[in-house]
Amino acid sequence: MASAPSTASRSSSEAATPVSGGTGPSSQPSVDVTALTTRDDFLLELGQTLDGQASVRPVDTLDAACEGLVSGKRAQVLVLDARAVSNVRAAVDTALARAPRAVVLVFAEASAEKQVGAALKGSKVFAVLPTPVDARKTQAVLEGAIAEAQAARSGGSAPRTAAADADMTIGAFRPASAEAGTTRPAGDGKSRLLLIAAAVAALGAAGGAYWYFSHGSSQPAPAPVATAPTPATAPAHQVEEAAPPAPVTTETSLVHGKVDELLEKARLAMHERRFTEPAGDNALLYYRSAVAADAANGEAQDGLQRVAGVLGGRFEEALAAARFEEAAQTLANFKLASPADPRGAQFELHLYSQELARALADANLERAAVIVRQAQQSGVVPADVLGKWRTDITRRAEDAKVTHLAGLVQDRIHDGRLVDGDDSAKSYLAQLVAAAPASAATVHAQRDLIAACLKKARDAALAKNGAEQERWLAEARSAGAKSADILAFQKDLTGSRQKAAQAESERNLALARERLRDGRLTDPAQDSAAFYLAQLQAADPANAALAEASHELSGKLLERARGAAGSGRGADADLAQAKRWGASDKDIAAVQALQGQPKNAGADPATLLASLKRLRASPPDYPDNAFNQHISGSVTVQFTVDGNGDTRDIRVIEATPPGVFDRAAINAVKHWRYAPPVVNGAPVDVPGVKTLIRFELPK
Repeated sequence: MASAPSTASRSSSEAATPVSGGTGPSSQPSVDVTALTTRDDFLLELGQTLDGQASVRPVDTLDAACEGLVSGKRAQVLVLDARAVSNVRAAVDTALARAPRAVVLVFAEASAEKQVGAALKGSKVFAVLPTPVDARKTQAVLEGAIAEAQAARSGGSAPRTAAADADMTIGAFRPASAEAGTTRPAGDGKSRLLLIAAAVAALGAAGGAYWYFSHGSSQPAPAPVATAPTPATAPAHQVEEAAPPAPVTTETSLVHGKVDELLEKARLAMHERRFTEPAGDNALLYYRSAVAADAANGEAQDGLQRVAGVLGGRFEEALAAARFEEAAQTLANFKLASPADPRGAQFELHLYSQELARALADANLERAAVIVRQAQQSGVVPADVLGKWRTDITRRAEDAKVTHLAGLVQDRIHDGRLVDGDDSAKSYLAQLVAAAPASAATVHAQRDLIAACLKKARDAALAKNGAEQERWLAEARSAGAKSADILAFQKDLTGSRQKAAQAESERNLALARERLRDGRLTDPAQDSAAFYLAQLQAADPANAALAEASHELSGKLLERARGAAGSGRGADADLAQAKRWGASDKDIAAVQALQGQPKNAGADPATLLASLKRLRASPPDYPDNAFNQHISGSVTVQFTVDGNGDTRDIRVIEATPPGVFDRAAINAVKHWRYAPPVVNGAPVDVPGVKTLIRFELPK
């Protein structure tokens, strides 16, 4: 059931908004309801009570209300909130003076209802009702007010028809309110009796509706459609509502004239297949009028039966095609043509059944509830069928609520909003468990939340955050985790730790081997082969690859120490590291014997430089900025080739242009490798190596 939103614009230029619901699809409601109020809560209650019977236009001032009443093209109902005006009686009189065909309802606070009623005594107010709104009582009164407004509008503009040409008049059988504004001859006793009868019937119907809503009926009340509570931030689960129904209008007026003339017009209408249309000139109207003039006329009675036969076929065709509005209109005319035909009740039952089936297929539960309520009021649907329909709607509403809550749990898990606040997976799961503890959707949602909490606990454990681990374990238990779940978690955690440790070992080993290839044996301190092997040794001392990598590191350290000792530099640090990684005492002693006795003593530096042989020389990368700006140049670098053939102590001694190619040249030289000269059986360092690197653009 739709309602006016509390934040709706209250501009006087705002277009009237149709309220959804009712008995069938329609493009427009037949009545406009103008609500003069400053209370959004009152608008909300009014919209819920109208239940699709009219469009609502909220205004703040009496002038705006009167303007809408006068300019509106449909029947008009003015709802006046007594709290919004200072003088209720004056406001009512002004509104009715400017729009005499409008029907006025006044709402007053319960404590002031009697006082307001006394002030309006003698006015043309349709009813005074209390606020807060009593939905059932107000709905019954609104139905009467809407009917009164429709009758008042149609009664003031009765169309002329072809019957007028035959000295006939459009006359009786209209509702009393429709005749109120029509002057009748004082001597027309038959018409006056008809008016009185219609008025009594209308009062009886209104009284019956009021008693039904005030005291209930022998049938169970329709079950309310349950909806899941959702916060403002949560995606709301709304049931799509049906379009507002078009009122089913039937031509109840009769044409007065001679029976033969009426029958002649009826025959012509039948020949031209004008069974019920156009209004005022159709076979149904003429045959009914003839029967009213001569109840024993056989041709008229037979004609009505033939019209009823056509309408019965049309009804079934429209129903089969799910054209419910057309079917309802056809059924109304069928009942006029043959009111005693038992098929009328059967047709009506089938119509309600089909409409209900469509509403349920569309998951439109509010529409379904409206149909059941109308079916109950019609009296044609057996009590047991109504009970089954209500049970089905209630079950579907509960299923929709469960599905909605389960979806919210999944959404919050996906968003990582597991346990904090009312808009969390934990909060929605609690509502889901309360609504349907044994549902498969509940079990599934509970299992997913437990799994999400245990994953958080596992991540915290792997990060060695014990407090967070315990917190998430507690949340998992709160969500319903059993002992078996916790045991499975512990087993999974052990496996995850083992996998994490294995992955870390493989990472340290890979980094150590990469640093060995690059010659970064001990420096930098926390990004060297020695550092990563130490990490591997501490975490996984039994790793099968550790011994091989340690042996390779110690060998490279001995080689570097040997070169340093041969060139007269200190080798103690490398020897200490080599011993730590497994070098034998014999190998260390051999290198120590070389210290203090440079093997390249007396060697000619020029001879050493000339004997250098470059084994690998990667070309430098051309800097993008220089390439894009078409800059060429050169860099002269100086460096030392150590006993391992690696380059070190690289520096730029000349660059053209300065600073453009320096970094590219140094990076290239870092990756060069040489075959170092051997002096007295040992490789030696060669300092002062110079080279010119040119950077030239392609031609």
